[in-house]
Amino acid sequence: MPRDIPALSHPSRNRQVLLTSRPAGVPQPGDFALAESDIPRPDPGQMLVRNIYLSADPAQRGWASAEANYSAPVPLGGPMRALAVAQVVESRAEGFERGDFVYGFFGWQDYASVAPDAVLHRIVEDVPLDAAGSLLGINGVTAYLALTKLGRPTVGDTLVVSTAAGSVGSFVGQIGASLGARTIGLTGDDDKVRRCIDSYGYAAAINYKTADLAAELKASAPGGVNVYYDNTGGTILDTVLRQMAVAGRVVQCGTASVASWMPTPTGPRNEREILTRRLVWSGFVIFDHMADYDAACTDLAAMWRAGTITYHSDISYGIDTAPGAIAALYSGANTGKKLIQIT
Repeated sequence: MPRDIPALSHPSRNRQVLLTSRPAGVPQPGDFALAESDIPRPDPGQMLVRNIYLSADPAQRGWASAEANYSAPVPLGGPMRALAVAQVVESRAEGFERGDFVYGFFGWQDYASVAPDAVLHRIVEDVPLDAAGSLLGINGVTAYLALTKLGRPTVGDTLVVSTAAGSVGSFVGQIGASLGARTIGLTGDDDKVRRCIDSYGYAAAINYKTADLAAELKASAPGGVNVYYDNTGGTILDTVLRQMAVAGRVVQCGTASVASWMPTPTGPRNEREILTRRLVWSGFVIFDHMADYDAACTDLAAMWRAGTITYHSDISYGIDTAPGAIAALYSGANTGKKLIQIT
């Protein structure tokens, strides 16, 4: 089918964003360098892809750092590990043809020669290509699978979401509302409070930077919080835990508010809250659930066609904008899913 392919240059060299220093906390632009290399050629069993949209994701903080994480750190001097929406230029891999659109681990670069296991999803749905990097990317699929598998909201439940206007939280709020939950969003900006309510269907939203969060939560959820979808950790998590209803579920999807895990920070002891409230507290990493990825994309695309879910992309232009993209995420500067269109 016709695709909304941006008018892109076809460089004769492969432009790359290399990780040159190990960041202490959030990666900064100075931790990267721009370089060029030859365009790779695919070996038997591989395909050459040309990136269209590069993704910036909070998980890249862990991939770049030496902090304990669920994957090995990116080698210094190598291209930054990243997800991307791409088109197959040449294929020597079974099941993939020239012209196919794919989403996977292709790195911050123009071209990548990869095996099929680098592909998370072959894009067959009739969605715009930027939606393939957001709604059908790890952000939308994480929101869908973590909420439905671990949060399990039912009609009438109160669902609270941190970073509620972010690239994951914005989808969690919409999916939760579609399941019949009453959704409350937490965010740190008045404009994002309005966006939560006007665009993402939250019943209420709270600016945790200016409000008395404990008091506002108690007023908004007098019966307690049944499901907390947490992307921040830290003091926000400590506050919400003390507002959980008995048998509540906590989905731990991120820890964006914690500046560093070296050394491990300490805070209030939460064991008593878990015990007395009989909470279930589960961690979610999307790569443990790849068997369900394509089915989630099918469901999310159907919701998009039906008009029950929307997405917003925050697109910058040019590969030279990539080095500052992760820091921008952690500062809250983005107004949607952060993508870099290569031009």
